[in-house]
Amino acid sequence: MSRRSPRRPQRRAPRRTDRFNRFSRFSVRRHETQARQRLRRFRQGSMLAVAITALLLLLVGGDDTAAQPLVGEPPLPDAAAGLEEAAGTIRELMLGFYAFLPKLGIALFLLLVAAGASMILRWSVRRALGHWERSDAFIALGRIAIYLLAIAAALSVMAGDARALLGSVGLVGLALSWALQTPIESFTGWLINSSRGYYRVGDRIEVGEVFGDVYRIDVLTTTVWEAGGPGKPVAGAQATGAMITFPNWEVLRSNIINYTRQFPYVWDEVTLSVANESDLRYASGVLVRRAREILGDAMSRRAEEYQQLLARARLAFDIREEPSAFLSLEEAWTNITVRYLVHARERRRWSTELLLALTEETQKPEHAGRIFGAYPRTQVELRRGWSTGAPLET
Repeated sequence: MSRRSPRRPQRRAPRRTDRFNRFSRFSVRRHETQARQRLRRFRQGSMLAVAITALLLLLVGGDDTAAQPLVGEPPLPDAAAGLEEAAGTIRELMLGFYAFLPKLGIALFLLLVAAGASMILRWSVRRALGHWERSDAFIALGRIAIYLLAIAAALSVMAGDARALLGSVGLVGLALSWALQTPIESFTGWLINSSRGYYRVGDRIEVGEVFGDVYRIDVLTTTVWEAGGPGKPVAGAQATGAMITFPNWEVLRSNIINYTRQFPYVWDEVTLSVANESDLRYASGVLVRRAREILGDAMSRRAEEYQQLLARARLAFDIREEPSAFLSLEEAWTNITVRYLVHARERRRWSTELLLALTEETQKPEHAGRIFGAYPRTQVELRRGWSTGAPLET
């Protein structure tokens, strides 16, 4: 008995009508798009033709009889009337410009008067105050006030309405203050420094990360000769040869340290290390006497001047008129620090001289057996019986 193979399901072929419908819809959409594009181009061309025709009619003109409008239609614009109107507009502009010239002349005259007044102010202040350190700030404020008044008067003459002028000046001032924030802060810092005298040319200052001697003070920036310090090519407080320029707004944001403004001397220290077996009282006395011999009587005069300065400031501090020594313990030795008063720009020279002299003094034969140099130590402890707790052996 023969078996019949199962029939496979046959796919139905797409009907011709379905394909025809899809093709018809696609063709309709394509023709519709093309028709819209042709219509858009036709409209643009029509508008361009109308504009060109109107321009030719205005420039060339045509027959008066042809320009007569038909019954029921709006009248066409007359080319001669248009040209006459344009000429009248240009004439009014020229007359307005001619009428504006006297106001412009008055405004320029006011600005010239302001420039002359500022020059007279500068000359009179320099002659009256001489080399007063705050004269530049006073001159700058006076010139700013003169120019502001002149500009306000000139704008009021040109505008004719002071109330509208005040509103516009306020808006312009707000925009300028927002856009020129950094220059305004630098200028404000220059004014404050000029009036308060935080530093001047020649002072040794430290502002933020800048340390050196002031070389030039401008309206927006300050330039200093850099001095050395930690993390710089020159470790000591000596000139490195580099110049640093920083904006004056640092005066408003950073701490200002002036080493030479009213009192050009600073306290400095030199430290020597001695062994703990040394006679510490004797060693400190020897170092103080040697430092007093090197510094001489100059330190006592500087300390007296410093004491007078503190008294004027109502600061009741006792100032040592001679070098003094202070002790501090380390792990295996004792540090003896000698404190003294020197000029701010001579710290490294005096510290080197004192260090050499004090080191030579501690090595003299008369101090043998009482002053010993510091040296590193290592102590080892051994136990004979670690588990039994026997006594130590060293």
